[in-house]
Amino acid sequence: MFKTVLFPIDQSRETREAADVVTNIVQKYGSRLVLLSVVEEPPPDAPSGDPMVSPEVVAKLLQTAQSLFSGQGIQSEVLERQGKPAFTICDVADEIGADLIIMGCRGLGLTEEGATDSVTTRVINLSPCPVLIVP
Repeated sequence: MFKTVLFPIDQSRETREAADVVTNIVQKYGSRLVLLSVVEEPPPDAPSGDPMVSPEVVAKLLQTAQSLFSGQGIQSEVLERQGKPAFTICDVADEIGADLIIMGCRGLGLTEEGATDSVTTRVINLSPCPVLIVP
């Protein structure tokens, strides 16, 4: 049913909690798992210190996630992209032919418009495939 699952990750608690659901679905359906992390280009007036703008931090995050799934007997592919998270997630889902995107209910990426326009909400509205949101 879900041949390819895309799991966008960041450093949020919700992402860590969604990992259990990803494990269950990938094991149940024998899915291909693709881990994605997006390096954001910071706005010129943004204070430094956001971990998701550092390629080194994102690479380490992907490596840690891949090790976590490997420990569960799940092989995964990793992708690191640069751009706006919601648009990049949906572009990658389309590119890899994802059958499902699984993500936490709220990541680190609330936009300046607030929670009603979060990355998660944008992905739901733009996604080329079903999106499973883990509370």
